[in-house]
Amino acid sequence: MNQSTIKIDVLLDPNKVPEQINWSASDSNADMAQKAKAMCIAFWDGADKTALRIDLWTKDMMVDEMADFYYQMLMSMADTFKRATQQQEMSDDMKKFAKTFFEKFKATQIKEQK
Repeated sequence: MNQSTIKIDVLLDPNKVPEQINWSASDSNADMAQKAKAMCIAFWDGADKTALRIDLWTKDMMVDEMADFYYQMLMSMADTFKRATQQQEMSDDMKKFAKTFFEKFKATQIKEQK
């Protein structure tokens, strides 16, 4: 069996707010740790039947970047759900929601800029 390790380093300010997120993976071709402005990790606890999550973002993560990040995560989750369950219709529903979510966000941004 092979083993892969993912390492995440989070630099915190004195108030424990993330300033920098760096990650690396033992199976990656990247020579250096990769920077990220945000991360969301979920683990499924089969015994308790609960999702355990770590959601972090840095001070310089812009609101529009966060909306785009969530849009992309929702689309990716829909694809993963389809691969895992073969439920095409439910995956399509998730993608439809993601698109509606992002369009509403963009409309809100336009209103706020006026």
